[in-house]
Amino acid sequence: MQDFVSVRGIVLKHTPSGDYDWVATIFTADRGKITAFAKGARKPGGRLSGCVEPFCFGTFKLFVGKSSYNIIEADIENYFEGFRTDLEGACFGTYLLELCSYYTRENNEDVELLNLLYLSLRALLNKSLRNSLVRCVFELRALVIEGEYPGEPSDITLSESARYALSFIVSTPLEKLFTFSLTDEALTELCGVSRLYRSRFIDRPLKSAQMLESFDAFY
Repeated sequence: MQDFVSVRGIVLKHTPSGDYDWVATIFTADRGKITAFAKGARKPGGRLSGCVEPFCFGTFKLFVGKSSYNIIEADIENYFEGFRTDLEGACFGTYLLELCSYYTRENNEDVELLNLLYLSLRALLNKSLRNSLVRCVFELRALVIEGEYPGEPSDITLSESARYALSFIVSTPLEKLFTFSLTDEALTELCGVSRLYRSRFIDRPLKSAQMLESFDAFY
């Protein structure tokens, strides 16, 4: 009897396989990071064409084989099409995808991190929010979710605004995370904290981080 499962998640990346297939890495709510074959997805007009591009969020029906998953159907709720015309936003979004790939593992439920990723990608497409702020919020809250957040740093002096923002980021409900703004000075301080913890807890370089240097004045 064939085994099928439906998972809800977002495509982190894909690589070509054979002449017409994609191999997609999907961050799912209940199975963590999985790799799945999308047969024929590179054929124009194919049933899965366009459904396994990075940023695609939705529900994927999978056939569970002995050693791999195969995507049978995909119901995409959000393609995040705004990134196609927003190079800077796409670079920041790609960084968030890679950071999630760094944190997640197969068969490791991580619903809160997936929700944070989805909300952060939406925030990047909100022109009233600065991409640098979205990045800081994501990085700091991800540390909280992964159980690595060490608290307010003792070796950096922060203004009252930056201290309040830091407290807000680590404790407020996810749906309210992107409801504040900061002055350039306070954002510089907050990004300093994020940069400090990034160097402490991320033990390998992320390729997408290099793309941000030309966009992020607070890098």
